[in-house]
Amino acid sequence: MPVFEHPEFDHHQQIVFGSDAGSGLRAIIAIHDTSRGPALGGLRIYPYASETEALTDVLRLSRGMSYKSAMADLPLGGGKAVIIADPRTAKTPELLRAMGRLVDSLGGAYITAEDSGSSEADMQIIAEETRHVGGLRRASGESGDPSPFTAWGVFCALKSAVRHGLGRDDLEGLRVAIQGVGHVGAHLARHLHAAGARLVLTDVNREALAHLAEELGAETTAPEAIFDAEVDLFAPCAMGAVLDDIVVERLRAKVVCGAANNQLATPAMAERLMARGILYTPDYVANAGGVIEIAWQRREDYRREAVMAHIEGIGATLDELFARAASEGRSPATIADAMARERFGRG
Repeated sequence: MPVFEHPEFDHHQQIVFGSDAGSGLRAIIAIHDTSRGPALGGLRIYPYASETEALTDVLRLSRGMSYKSAMADLPLGGGKAVIIADPRTAKTPELLRAMGRLVDSLGGAYITAEDSGSSEADMQIIAEETRHVGGLRRASGESGDPSPFTAWGVFCALKSAVRHGLGRDDLEGLRVAIQGVGHVGAHLARHLHAAGARLVLTDVNREALAHLAEELGAETTAPEAIFDAEVDLFAPCAMGAVLDDIVVERLRAKVVCGAANNQLATPAMAERLMARGILYTPDYVANAGGVIEIAWQRREDYRREAVMAHIEGIGATLDELFARAASEGRSPATIADAMARERFGRG
């Protein structure tokens, strides 16, 4: 199928298919929009079932990064990269260096960073071949891992969503179901626990799930049962497209706010959630904390307190977004898309 007819193609500026026979690299880089600045977006390494599936993912993710950077008021555009491989068995230094050369060939139009299946250590190897890498360990020795910042941004977003969706200003006793307790989900769970929330957790990694549940005194459930949990808020923090027509009907929560990218299986799911009285928090607004921190890393005046203040501004952005959605009678997802397009010139 020609890429211009792909259903997820949204006037992307550039799509690059890369391969390297020596390392086995098969990769796609998608640059969606650079009107606000160079395209920043993480590198996802995943054993996609097909090249079509990989292309669909990278097109959706890169578009989401344009919207995310715009809503976070960053001088950056949106891009994304995927490598078709199993990160547990096929990720080698040779493959990562080949990816670095592919990134470098774009001359700075795309800046990569860690994402699902890649790590800060992987970025260090990629940086041997290109300087267009974010999320690296700083000279002070402090980790460049964006996960804690992403989680803090989601926590700030969640407080806004609870105010608008449940009419309360505190999280004490709030029941929250978290789907996925990897780096971001675990950090989010700890923030919620400290705020007095009661947690129901799930993850395909049973060992990690059990460890975190014991630490926080949380309930656990099977991955397929998390949608039926009797909770106030559902936080998807795993892979995308989780909110499909079946899951939307199963949800017991009245608010959705999580860290996963592209949570809506289709745009129509936003209207379905609204019809059920469930307040949906647009994912690319809520999970922008990591990209905000990476953007600040590129500045000479990096200051942690300024980074955290910028991230905490996610709550104010959502207050405006939710109020506008309520006044116009439209879904928060529709309003977020409109606001983002206005900010990067496609409004």
